[in-house]
Amino acid sequence: MRRCSRTGCTELAVATLTYVYADSTAVVGPLATQAEPHTYDLCTRHAHNLTAPRGWELVRFEGEFAPPQQTSDDLTALAEAVREAGRVDRPIEATAPAPGVQRGRRGHLRVLPGAPDDDE
Repeated sequence: MRRCSRTGCTELAVATLTYVYADSTAVVGPLATQAEPHTYDLCTRHAHNLTAPRGWELVRFEGEFAPPQQTSDDLTALAEAVREAGRVDRPIEATAPAPGVQRGRRGHLRVLPGAPDDDE
């Protein structure tokens, strides 16, 4: 379940806002199936109260925005969990490194010198 993109809003998203810069148009439609980098998810209140920038046209879905349906599909649930884990704005839990492990930048691997084998 995705939340509204507006700062401070914790409501569930039901619509997606997309800006079409070439046409100076803002489009508010039903919630997209996946979050995209250049779109914004909006709750019902923000979807209905949105205004376009001066000189822009606003195209808005005229019906009621339906809340997203829960799915029991395991593959979809897995994809959502991976997407959530990969969010940049997700807080990182502080954990102590295992003995002998040095912390590097997140998402990078580092080769550590190991103890020589007895055979060498």
